Amino acid sequence: MKKLLIDSDILIDFLRGKAGAKDYLTKQSEVFPLYCSVITIAEIHAGMQKTEEDKTTKLLDSFFTIPITEKIAKIAGGLKRDTKSHNLELDDCLIAATALVSEEEI
Repeated sequence: MKKLLIDSDILIDFLRGKAGAKDYLTKQSEVFPLYCSVITIAEIHAGMQKTEEDKTTKLLDSFFTIPITEKIAKIAGGLKRDTKSHNLELDDCLIAATALVSEEEI
């Protein structure tokens, strides 16, 4: 069965009430189980206002979460090392590596 790893940007748009993000998540959840990386959870919590905590927790609890494993960390390190762009952050590499590994294992 296919699964869908959701990135922070979509979740942030959803939490901000953007219709496109709400429609996207609603439609995708009818077809795929939705996952997020623990890195995504950290990113969301880092930008969350205290008043948004309940709404944010409810949303994040609706996803399956994928932890960072040694395999994911090694792939992410390689992506960061081998990518010439200085704009690519390690957290993005960890999420990309999560998607690559999860495609094989989940």
